[in-house]
Amino acid sequence: MSTESLFKPFVYKNLELKNRIVMAPMTRAQSDNGVPTQNIAEYYARRAASDVGLILSEGTVINRTASKNMQNIPDFYGNEALAGWKNVINAVHQHGGKMGPQIWHVGDTRSSEDYPLAPMEKASTMTLEDIQDTIAQFAASAKSAKDLGFDCLEIHGAHGYLIDQFFWEVTNTRTDEYGGKTIKERNRFAVDVVKAIRAAVGEDFTIILRLSQWKQQDYSSRLTANPTEMEEWLLPLKEAGVDIFHCSQRRFWEPEFEGSDLNFAGWAKKITGQPTITVGSVGLKGDFMSAFAGQGTEKADLTELIRRLDNQEFDLVAVGRALLQDPRWVQKIKTGNTEELLDFSAESMAKLY
Repeated sequence: MSTESLFKPFVYKNLELKNRIVMAPMTRAQSDNGVPTQNIAEYYARRAASDVGLILSEGTVINRTASKNMQNIPDFYGNEALAGWKNVINAVHQHGGKMGPQIWHVGDTRSSEDYPLAPMEKASTMTLEDIQDTIAQFAASAKSAKDLGFDCLEIHGAHGYLIDQFFWEVTNTRTDEYGGKTIKERNRFAVDVVKAIRAAVGEDFTIILRLSQWKQQDYSSRLTANPTEMEEWLLPLKEAGVDIFHCSQRRFWEPEFEGSDLNFAGWAKKITGQPTITVGSVGLKGDFMSAFAGQGTEKADLTELIRRLDNQEFDLVAVGRALLQDPRWVQKIKTGNTEELLDFSAESMAKLY
């Protein structure tokens, strides 16, 4: 199996990558009171030194009290946290890497009842003033990413968090301009976030948007049941300013709609004409939800991934747990040392190495 297509350069606007491999965002929750430490900088720098094409950070939150659900999730606002992120991007650049922060608001999801928070923010109950300030804070964090010297940014619009809660009819029961019966109507909050970010960072700075059909609240959920509905979802986001769609699936090899072999990233590229990132159990046999249950999984070959990439179904490939387990995963793939690849151990979910 040739992996040559994984190691072709990728260029889009200001973003120039040496290969097609992206480090997927993975929550670490190890930034003391929201401030990324030197250990965080070294964690990312190890992946940059090992030839990851693009690093997307763990989720970082905006300046809204309810934007995080664990105390040590990193902030992307405030002098102390931003100084920590400046140290991170400098370390990544010193090793020839490229990186973007993932900017996030968790909505009303909660993983720890012990973390003291203001009342949770819900898509269905936020006031218009809340919504407008949230949009402004997304834009402010995006501007900070550009000012600090990051190479791009990603908006987290997937997995049942705040932006995704506006997309989903189950969690968005609003009757005003931010609600509605169709995905086209419920798209407005995300569209407004993207527009505000585009205005803040300018035309040449690359904006990535991560999306998913499934939700942590319901793995079988689907925002769109067919290509026509997906057009109504994705095309307004493209027009608002999204450059690259990061299409999250639990298993990248699963077709998105009946009658076609294309996965989510394949359909997003076909519909929008924009570059896409595929993600979902790359290099491993089991999907990532098993890791949260404390289960490991065996490594898997990349034959199907390469077939789809060679067919130009998508442009970039996000790798999560395999890179979490082994910072040198990319180098081992490039040199053909696949016998040295590691199975995934759930213990690495809690480690920073």
